[in-house]
Amino acid sequence: MLNRKLSRRSVMAGLGGLVAAPMLGVSRARAAGSIVAAAFPGSWEDSYRTIVGPVVKSAGTELVLAPALAQDQLARLRASQSQSRPAYDAMMVSPGQTTDAIAHGLIEKIDPSKLKNWSKLLPAAQTEWGPNVTVEITGIAYNPKLVPKPKTYRELFDNPVYHGKVGWSGFGSNTATIAWVEIAKAFGGSEDNLSPAFKILAEHLNKGAVITSNNQQQMALYQQNEIAVFISTVGNVANLRGRGVECDFAHPTTGSPALPVALHLVKGSPNPDGVYQYMDAAISADVQRQLSMPPNEVLPTNTDVPLTDSLKSFISDADIKNLIYPNWAKINPNRAAWSAEFDRVVKK
Repeated sequence: MLNRKLSRRSVMAGLGGLVAAPMLGVSRARAAGSIVAAAFPGSWEDSYRTIVGPVVKSAGTELVLAPALAQDQLARLRASQSQSRPAYDAMMVSPGQTTDAIAHGLIEKIDPSKLKNWSKLLPAAQTEWGPNVTVEITGIAYNPKLVPKPKTYRELFDNPVYHGKVGWSGFGSNTATIAWVEIAKAFGGSEDNLSPAFKILAEHLNKGAVITSNNQQQMALYQQNEIAVFISTVGNVANLRGRGVECDFAHPTTGSPALPVALHLVKGSPNPDGVYQYMDAAISADVQRQLSMPPNEVLPTNTDVPLTDSLKSFISDADIKNLIYPNWAKINPNRAAWSAEFDRVVKK
């Protein structure tokens, strides 16, 4: 049974220190012959540590993963620009952060001739700033034993059956950001006008909305039956299923936002060869084949790796045709202001 008494403020306060903590261990772990690569926390960090790390090590480089959301990676790199070496040697981000990283001179164009698996990538995954290692499909995760399958983002606000059962987070992740854009559009807004989303959020807070700091906390609350619905990627749903948790994925009828995930070489890295070894491992057929299997179920970009039957169960040809590719040129300039407005609304 859901805990309706869960305090959104107590959840947020309890999570405040989680983002910064991982960098302490990383700083101590950095050593010659190693690279520090930022990775999304949770299943990404876990799978890259167990599957990608050993391959990079066999090539001669120790891979040290630093869990951080994409916006946090940007913030830390910008803060370290005046230092003798950057906070990371490699980034893992989506197009929204790539645009900002280029604009602020944080990453370098790569030399594809140093990646022996480069020619195996889908053409769309070959960018001059680094390889795309997957495309994340985002939508709505839900517990079919507790709530009916949602068809739209709007339904989560309009249908009382979902009230008090949905976990929401702010603009720290791309997944949440593009969901808020889609919610705004559902209520009359647009990619550069999120006022309708904040209005409906404010109204919804009195109906038991659970506000969390990030997606990982939403997954934890979901497993504790504190919430029954949250904005999610296919990968996170697959990860929960892999742990034996009841969880299904719903593609909104308005379309599921798609997020390519890229690896970038950070400007000023003292070990660029190590970063190339890392990139080459991440796009290799063997690694991507393992990552495409349960519990990770990451969509491959290496053309030698076919979709598994399980992945096909998440994504149909019709779903692929209905994918939405956000306009980050419109989203990025507003993101900081939206984040501040989100905080203002939920702290009222």
